[in-house]
Amino acid sequence: MQIVKNYLYNAMYQVFIIIVPLLTIPYLSRILGPSGIGINSYTNSIVQYFVLFGSIGVGLYGNRQIAFVRDNQVKMSKVFYEIFILRLLTICLAYLLFVAFLTINGQYHEYYLFQSIAIVAAAFDISWFFMGIENFKVTVLRNFIVQLLALFSIFLFVKSYNDLNIYILITVLSTLIGNLTFFPSLHRYLVKVNYRELRPIKHLKQSLVMFIPQIAVQIYWVLNKTMLGSLDSVTSSGFFDQSDKIVKLVLAIASATGTVMLPRVANAFAHREYSKIKEYMYAGFSFVSAISIPMMFGLIAITPKFVPLFFTSQFSDVIPVLMIESIAIIFIAWSNAIGNQYLLPTNQNKSYTVSVFIGAIVNLMLNIPLIIYLGAVGASIATVISEMSVTVYQLFIIHKQLNLHTLFSDLSKYLIAGLVMFLIVFKISLLTPTSWIFILLEITVGIIIYVVLLIFLKAEIINKLKFIMHK
Repeated sequence: MQIVKNYLYNAMYQVFIIIVPLLTIPYLSRILGPSGIGINSYTNSIVQYFVLFGSIGVGLYGNRQIAFVRDNQVKMSKVFYEIFILRLLTICLAYLLFVAFLTINGQYHEYYLFQSIAIVAAAFDISWFFMGIENFKVTVLRNFIVQLLALFSIFLFVKSYNDLNIYILITVLSTLIGNLTFFPSLHRYLVKVNYRELRPIKHLKQSLVMFIPQIAVQIYWVLNKTMLGSLDSVTSSGFFDQSDKIVKLVLAIASATGTVMLPRVANAFAHREYSKIKEYMYAGFSFVSAISIPMMFGLIAITPKFVPLFFTSQFSDVIPVLMIESIAIIFIAWSNAIGNQYLLPTNQNKSYTVSVFIGAIVNLMLNIPLIIYLGAVGASIATVISEMSVTVYQLFIIHKQLNLHTLFSDLSKYLIAGLVMFLIVFKISLLTPTSWIFILLEITVGIIIYVVLLIFLKAEIINKLKFIMHK
C-alpha cells in the first residue's frame, strides 16, 4: 500500500511542478502570443543547461544514496550534508559560467537574468532526500500553497506582452520558494554531524556518472527548443514547447512509478533481495504500460479539438506536433521504468548512460535535417525516434536478466483495448462540436471503454496491482 501512496504523491508532485504553467497556458497564449511564448521557451532552454551543469546528477544520485543508508540515521545525515554542500559548490560554478555567457550574448539579456534565478533555485532543491526516504507527501504539500500563489500572481500581474519578464520572474521565484519550504522538515530525519568529517568531493565522481546520462536526456528534451529557435524561429520553438508541456504532464502521471520504485529497489538491492527486485519490475512495468498506452491514444484522439480550445487558434500549428509527439509517451514511460526502476538502483549506470547517449545522438542527427525542412513537426518526429532507440537498447541490455515475455505479457491486450478506444473516441470527436463539454465526454467514454475491454480481455494488471498495494 505504501508504494501506491508514494506513486500518487509523486504523480501529484510531478504535476504540481508544471501545474502553474499548464493552467495558465490558455491565458498566456492570448496575452503573450506565439512570440512571447517562444522567447520564454528559448531563453529558458538555454538557462536549463546551466541548471543541469550545476546539478551534476544529484537528483537521481542523492535519491539512490539516501535509499542505500536510510536505515542508519547517522550515515544518512552525513550523506545528505555532503551531497548538499557539493551541489552548492557546483551551482556557484554554474552561475559564474552563466555570467560569462551573458557577456558574450547580445540578445534577450533582461529575460536571461530573470530566468537565471532557476539556477539559484536548483541549489536548494532537496526533494531527492525525501524521495530517498520514500516520504513523497512532504514534497507535495510544501509546494501546493506556493504553486497556488504563483498561479494567482500570474493572473494578477501579467496583463500584456510587455509583462513577459514578470511572468518569468513569478515562475522562477515560485520554484525557489517551493524548494526552500523543504528545509523545515529536515530536523525530523537528520542528526548533528561533525562538519570536519564531511567529504563532499568524494561524491563528485559518482554524481558525474549520473550526470552524464542527464546531459544526454537534456539534449533531446531541451535542445529541440534551442535548435528550433536557432534553425527555424522562436515562434516554432514556442509551438514545440506548448506540445511538450502537455506531453510532460501526461508523462508525470505515467512515469511516476519509476521515481517511486527507485529507492524501494535500491534498498532491496542493498539487502541482496534479487527475487523481490524482479517482482517489483514486472509489476511496475505492467502498470506503466497499462496507463501510458491509453494516455497516448487518448491524447492523439482529442488533440484536434483540444489545441484550439486550450491554446487558441493562433497555435493551430501545435496540432500535428502534439499528435506525433504523443507517440513518444509509451517509449518514455518504458525507458523510465527500466532505467529508474531497474538499471540505476541496481548500479548498472554504464548501461543506462549508453542508452540515453544513443537517444541523444539519434535526436541530434535527426534534428538538423528534420527541423530545417519540417520545423516543429520535424523536432517531434526526431523525439519519437530517439525515445524509441533508448527503449530498444535498454530492452537489449536486460533481456538476459529479466524475462521479456513476462515483462510484456499483457501488452497485446493493452494495445487492443487502447486502439479500439482510440477509434471510437476519434469517431465521436469528428461527429461532435468543438467544446470542453464534448472533450470531457470523449475522455470519459474512452476511460470506460478501455477499462471494460481490459476486464473482458482478462488482463493481469488487476492481480499485479494487488501485489503492489500489499508491498
